[in-house]
Order: sequence, then structure tokens, then C-alpha cells
Amino acid sequence: MLYDKDTIYIIGDAQASVNNPITQQYNAFFIGLVVDTTSHKIVDAGCSSTIPLTSDFVRSIFIGHNMLLLDVVSEEIRQRYHGSSQKALVVAYKDAQKKYKLALNGREDQGFQSSGTV
Repeated sequence: MLYDKDTIYIIGDAQASVNNPITQQYNAFFIGLVVDTTSHKIVDAGCSSTIPLTSDFVRSIFIGHNMLLLDVVSEEIRQRYHGSSQKALVVAYKDAQKKYKLALNGREDQGFQSSGTV
């Protein structure tokens, strides 16, 4: 899949519980998000997981959401994702959102235009 020039890639990471298979395989939990900076919409997503179904399901939670709306996405994670990485997923999203805001500010400093406010 090719991404529009107005998209950026953000990684958010968090610590999962010690007994979590993801922690045993990767030593951390992380999500990757492709975000359209003109609309703040998440256009693609992936995460560290031990089975592809987990990554696909997490992807379905994030795609289409506004990257700036933490509470909406966090609540959907709590309602839909009942794996042992639920808290880590929320924390990784918060981390990604923080990095996204910093990236937007950096783009504006370099002369790129972004719609909306941060």
C-alpha cells in the first residue's frame, strides 16, 4: 500500500505485563500508525503481536479514528479489546499521540501546512 505525501508514520510503545507473550517475544508492546496530517485520521495501523489476528483486530480499532481524540479511541479499546495487552495498547496509543503532536509542530516549523489545531 502506498501512502499519500500528507501522511506520517508514528510509533507508540509501552510495557506489557511480564507474562504476556508479546513481552517475551519483543520485550515491549508497540503500535505503528499512519496518520493523514490534513484530517488527523488514522489510515493504517499495526502492532506487535504473536498472532496475525491480533494485529488485524487492533488495526480495525484504529483505522478511521481521529488521532487527536484520545478518549474515544481509548474507550473503544476498552470495549472491544480484551487481550492481556489492553492497558499496554492504551498507553502505546497515548505515546503515539504525544509523538504525533510533536511531529505536527515540527512540520509546521518547517513550513508544512496542517489543518486543525494541536
